[in-house]
Amino acid sequence: MLITERRPVRDEAGPPLRRLGFFLVRRRRAVLGVALALAVVAGVLAAGAVPRLSLSRFEAPGSESDRAQAELVERFGTGSPDMIFLVTARRGTVDDPEVAAAGRELAERVARHEGVAEVESYWSRGRPATMRSGDGAHALILVRVPGDADHVRATVLPRLVPDITRGGDLLQVRAGGGEEVFRATVPLARDDFVRAELVIFPLAFALLWLYLRRAVAALVPILAGVFAMAVALALLRIPLLFVDVSTFALNLTLAMGLGLGIDYCLIMISRFREEVRAGRDRAAAVAGTVQHAGRTVIYSGLTVTASLAVLFALPFDFLRSFAYGGIAVVVGGLIAAVVVLPAVLATIGGALLPRREPSARGAGFWHGLAIRVMRRPLLYGGLATALLLMLASPFLGLRLGTADDRILPPDAAPRQTQDLIRQTFSAEESDAVQIVSTGAAGQDVTGYAGALSRVPGVAQVDSAAGIFAGGQRVGDGEVSRFAGGAGTWLSVVPSAEAMAGDPVRFVDAVRAVQPPFPALVGGYPAELADYRASVVDRLPLLLGLMLGVTFLVLLLMTRSVILPIKATVLNVLSLGVMFGAMVWIFQEGNLSVLLGFTATGTLDTSIPILMLCVAYGLSMDYEVFLLSRIKEEYDRTGDTEEAVAAGLQNGAPLITAAGGILALTFAAYLTASVSFVQMLGLGMAVAVLVDATVIRTVLVPSLMRLAGPLNWWPRGRATTSAR
Repeated sequence: MLITERRPVRDEAGPPLRRLGFFLVRRRRAVLGVALALAVVAGVLAAGAVPRLSLSRFEAPGSESDRAQAELVERFGTGSPDMIFLVTARRGTVDDPEVAAAGRELAERVARHEGVAEVESYWSRGRPATMRSGDGAHALILVRVPGDADHVRATVLPRLVPDITRGGDLLQVRAGGGEEVFRATVPLARDDFVRAELVIFPLAFALLWLYLRRAVAALVPILAGVFAMAVALALLRIPLLFVDVSTFALNLTLAMGLGLGIDYCLIMISRFREEVRAGRDRAAAVAGTVQHAGRTVIYSGLTVTASLAVLFALPFDFLRSFAYGGIAVVVGGLIAAVVVLPAVLATIGGALLPRREPSARGAGFWHGLAIRVMRRPLLYGGLATALLLMLASPFLGLRLGTADDRILPPDAAPRQTQDLIRQTFSAEESDAVQIVSTGAAGQDVTGYAGALSRVPGVAQVDSAAGIFAGGQRVGDGEVSRFAGGAGTWLSVVPSAEAMAGDPVRFVDAVRAVQPPFPALVGGYPAELADYRASVVDRLPLLLGLMLGVTFLVLLLMTRSVILPIKATVLNVLSLGVMFGAMVWIFQEGNLSVLLGFTATGTLDTSIPILMLCVAYGLSMDYEVFLLSRIKEEYDRTGDTEEAVAAGLQNGAPLITAAGGILALTFAAYLTASVSFVQMLGLGMAVAVLVDATVIRTVLVPSLMRLAGPLNWWPRGRATTSAR
């Protein structure tokens, strides 16, 4: 369909966004030229930003475990091992003389590698049972590599692991441990996202074509998403000047960039088509699009930004990185939709219009659905609420835990190493809890070590007073290993069952044993426990900030107190469904065979926090879309019920299409091999689908009908306003 000059534009005055629209029409060639130059520059800067992204650890700076680690390194020259080499005898056992000699030589070779600070092997430690498998076929070499995650995973391990795992005629060597696990996770996750994007782009184009019925119109939102990604990665160069940004921020940028680009462009294109159908010429249609749809997109961007910005309240670089990446994506999406797209519409707007005029929209399907729901709001609203509460009910069984090697697929080499250790070792020497005294210890070590050895899940306690198990001293151990001036430290080795169950509870039980001297509890399990506690302790602050800031944004948009409260309640309900699905699928293990992941009985703390912020922002996205249309109709007519029906008729097709496309793009991440990526994809898809269907089409009309005039309190009845 061609645009005809039906109504010449004479008055370019009006709200700032309307004036911006006319400006973009007049300067469209300059705007497009600047946008093209910005895209090129952003692409160059983005390419330079990716290598600067950092690897991250789950750690709580300043926590007890962090201080314990510092004490161990400074006073005793030791600390938690960063990686494991699992040594397997090709013939016989690890105690055979030839195998033992080869094992000692291998450990010495590890120690000679640059970057390695400490090496302890089964043979150098006096052959303790905790470092030998039950059948004698395997033994451990524990390695400490100091430095940040980038140094360890990108500099030391790439040289160390290939050299040592070559093995020999007598030994087979496998690499494992926390650093090796997460070194393998990053490239796998990146490959997962890239592979999913290769599916998402053609899928999104096909779905957009089905909705918009024009190839150019379907291509524009995808280009806007690519533009948003490039701008976002370029903007990350700014925080990279001052702080570390996790490489996982790249993954979030890829996941959100296309989705927001599609969402924002769809609402702009849909409004442009509506303005043209109303008989406005091209310039007026673009100006009206920027005035109304642009305002909606800006408020939507503010809500997503506010939801992600609360991550800055957490003192963890890993989670803050997602705030940097997500906010940068929003900025890129807003530039693409509110500045660049209007210039595109002014230039080739005819190519984005449908070939045939749609039927009249006065009493369409969505209008009729809204009327039916509002006639019996308690029935429809009650049934919808009951359904969502039932879907959310598994959330009541949520158990937050810590990530381990089982986030990797079963065929990943570090995962296979850790699986073999779990199957053949009765204790987890590499995950020992380390207790370091901060003062003189004296003779109290014996009683304390004995008490610790009686804690359920403790395999043995190594100390300066000897080795203890079940409350009894069972060996001499290495006194010199635990000596350090006036102080000492103890190693509490957990059983395999304790680490496979609930490591945080195990750490709590160890800490519950009162030490006879000032002491700090550290080690890898304690680091995970402290990280989880730090995040959980800040959850009330996080939720309060997220709900409060987004409430203020909606209050500013609607000038109503009731509508933001309703929106908050409905979004919390959609989040409950998302977390219910996460618990039922990933914590309890349902669908694990179909999706190819391993359930551990808990959900890692960080990913649900990230999903909470992202999903809340995206859910509020659709609330803003719908409320803006309802409010516009109410301002025009002053009739709440008609405003809801008309708003749903105009907004629901867009929300359903955008939500369906976004949900399918997120669902593409279910093909990932890393369970983190699968959780993000499935969780976002569930939240978006629930939000774009049941909540927006049933609960919003029913609640607005029940609230009646209170919806607009304290503003009161609207006065009809001209466009």
